[in-house]
Amino acid sequence: MCTFSYLRQVMIVALVLVLGGCSGLPSSSEMPPVSELEPEPYQIGVGDTISIHVWRNPELGQSIVVRPDGFISMPLMGDVKAEGKEPEALASEISVALGEYIRTPEVTIMVTSPASKEFRNRIRVTGQVASPQSVAFQPGMTVLDIVLMAGGVTDFGAGGRAILHRQIDGEYKSYSLDLDAILSDGDMRTNHPLQPGDVISVPRKDLFRGEL
Repeated sequence: MCTFSYLRQVMIVALVLVLGGCSGLPSSSEMPPVSELEPEPYQIGVGDTISIHVWRNPELGQSIVVRPDGFISMPLMGDVKAEGKEPEALASEISVALGEYIRTPEVTIMVTSPASKEFRNRIRVTGQVASPQSVAFQPGMTVLDIVLMAGGVTDFGAGGRAILHRQIDGEYKSYSLDLDAILSDGDMRTNHPLQPGDVISVPRKDLFRGEL
C-alpha cells in the first residue's frame, strides 16, 4: 500500500512538471516594457461630448454627443461626420462649410467628455477573482492594483498560473504572472506596470496539477 501511494505521488509530481513545462508562455523576464511612445492625437469617437464654439455667432455653438453612427447635427449644415477626426480637423471642416453662409467663421471644438477614450483605455481582470473588473486605466497602475480592486484571488483560483494578455502590433500576446507570489510572499517580479487594453485572467485550480 505504501509503495502504491509513493508511486502515485511520483506520477503526480511528474505530470505537474510536464504540464508546467508545456505552458508555452514567456517568462516574466521576457515581459515587454510598457509602451513609451508619445500619445497619438486624440480622435473623436462615438459617445464623446464635444463643445462647438463659433466666434461672433453664439447661436451656432452647441454642446453635442456624437451619435452611434458617428455623426453630429449642425445648424445650416445638417449631419457632419465627427467620428475618427481630430478636433482641429473637424473644426476646420465646419469652418469651411459655414463659410458659405457667414463671413470668415472661426470655429473651435473641445472634447468635454471623452467617453470613447475611457472605454478604449480600460484594464480588465477576469476568471477566479472575487469581483471581475473593467476599470479605467490610470498612469502608474500595476498588476497588484487591479487584482486588489478585484478583491484578490478566490480559494479556487490558481494565482500562480495567472496570465497577462497584452496587445502588441495589433495582436494579443500572453505572459505568465505569479499572483500567489505577489500577494502571499511580496515577490514583485511579475508585478508589471499595466497599459491600456491589458487583460489579466486567473484560471481555476486543476486537480491534475496537484493544486486541489
